[in-house]
Amino acid sequence: MKLINATIWLLAISATPALAATNAADQLISSYPADTPAADAGKGQALWNQKFPGKAPFGERSCQMCHNSNLKQPGEHIRTRKLIKPLAPSVNPQSLSDIKKISKWLKRNCKWTIGRECSAEEKTHLLSFIKQQ
Repeated sequence: MKLINATIWLLAISATPALAATNAADQLISSYPADTPAADAGKGQALWNQKFPGKAPFGERSCQMCHNSNLKQPGEHIRTRKLIKPLAPSVNPQSLSDIKKISKWLKRNCKWTIGRECSAEEKTHLLSFIKQQ
C-alpha cells in the first residue's frame, strides 16, 4: 500500500509543472475578448510555420527560424546565437508557466516575426499549438 501511495504521489508531483503551464496558457486565452474564435492548434501550427517578409540581413522570418520546427528541441536566436530552451511543455514545463512572460514574449516575437503584434486570435492559436507539444 505504501508503494502505491508513493507512486501516486510521484506521478502527481511530476505532472504539476505541466499542469501549471497549461493553466497559465489557458488563463491567458480566457482573458482575451469573448468574441475571440476558439483555439485551433492546426491554425497555430500553420502560423508557426508561415513565412513573413522581413528586413535585411535576415529577410524572410518565421517562428521556427529561431525556435525550431520541433518545439521539443532547443532553438537558437538568429542574431545572438544564444540557445533558446525548447518551448514544448512536455520537455520544458517552464515554457508556458508564467502569464507575464508569455505575454511579453508573444508581443516581442510577433513584432519581430510578423512585423506587428499578434491578434488575440493568433495568440490563442499559437498557444494551443505550443501546449500540445
